Amino acid sequence: MSTVNNLHQSFQIPTNLHANTPAEYREDSRSQVNMMVLNKQTGEVTDHHLSNLPQLLSPGDLLVFNKSRTIPALLKSEDQKIEIRLARKITDLEWEALIFQNDEKRDCILLEGGGQLNIMGPGSESPLVVVEFQQIFEPILSYLYKYGAPIRYEYIHEPWPMQDYQTIFASVPGSVEMPSAGRAFSWKLIQQLKKSGIQIAFLELHAGISYYGGNKWPNPKNHPETYSIPVETIELIKKTKHHGRKIIAVGTTVVRALESLTLENNPLNGETATTDLYINKQHPLQMVDGLITGLHEPDTSHLDLLCAFTEEAYIIVAYQHALEQQYLWHEFGDLNLIF
Repeated sequence: MSTVNNLHQSFQIPTNLHANTPAEYREDSRSQVNMMVLNKQTGEVTDHHLSNLPQLLSPGDLLVFNKSRTIPALLKSEDQKIEIRLARKITDLEWEALIFQNDEKRDCILLEGGGQLNIMGPGSESPLVVVEFQQIFEPILSYLYKYGAPIRYEYIHEPWPMQDYQTIFASVPGSVEMPSAGRAFSWKLIQQLKKSGIQIAFLELHAGISYYGGNKWPNPKNHPETYSIPVETIELIKKTKHHGRKIIAVGTTVVRALESLTLENNPLNGETATTDLYINKQHPLQMVDGLITGLHEPDTSHLDLLCAFTEEAYIIVAYQHALEQQYLWHEFGDLNLIF
C-alpha cells in the first residue's frame, strides 16, 4: 500500500463535523472561522482563528486569491423530476454535466422557461455527459441566473442563497462550485492584512465540479479548468520572490493556476489558458510557498496536492488533530494554513 493510500484512509469525518451553515450565521463574521496552522518544515500544529492571519504572516508576503464568481449551475427539468449539475463549460451552449434521472431516461430534457437540454454523448469520464442548450434566446449565464441554483451536497440542509456561495471579491462568473478557501475573508480582514504589510493579488480559475455523487470523484487528469493571471499579479509575484518573501495561495485552485503558469514557455499576459495539471508529492512546487485551504474529504485529490507542500505523515497527524479539536469540514467550514 502506498503512503498516499495511507493518507486517504487515515481518517473519516464524523457527521457533526460537516459544516452545513455559513460561518457568519454561526459566528459574528465570516473571518471568525478556526484555522489550523501546520508548519511544513517541522510538522508542528497550532490552533488559531483566521483573524490571527496578519500576525502569522510577515510584511512583504503575498496572498493570492481566486476572484472567480460562482454561477448557479444546478438546474431542474420543467417537471422537476430531473436534476442537472453543470460540471464544465465547453462552449457557450455545450457543457459537461451530471444528470440525475429517477424515471425513464430522456435524451431531450425540457427546462423551465421553454428551453431544452439535449444529451449529446459521453463526457470526458463517466458519469459525465456532454449536453447542449437549445431554444434559449438569451445568454446562457443570464438563463442560469433566472432558473438555476447553487450546487449543494447532502450535508447542506438549507437552500442558502446564491450570495452565500460567493467570496467577497468574486467578480468573474464561471465557477460551478465556489472557490471556498477565500470565502471566510472579510473586507475588514483584508484591510488589516494590508496595514500589516501583507500584499494582496488576484487571479481567476473557474472551478469545476468536485464530486459526482454515489461516492465517485473526478479524476484530476480529466478535469481541465480555465484560468487567467493578470500581468500585475505576475509582476507582484516576481517582486515578492526577488525579495525572498512567501507566496501564499488561498485555495487549491490558486495553486493549480500558479503552478501551471510556471510550465508555460511564454508567461501569460492576462490571457485565458486551460490547465489539466495534477499536483501531488511528485510535483516540485515552483511558485507557491504556502497554502490556505479548507479541510478535505478522504477521497479527494486535494489531499494529494497537500503532499506537495509537506510530509504526508505531518498531514495525517494534522488531520487527526483537526478531528480531535472539532474543526469543521467543507465550503462553510474551517481552514488550514500550511507554510
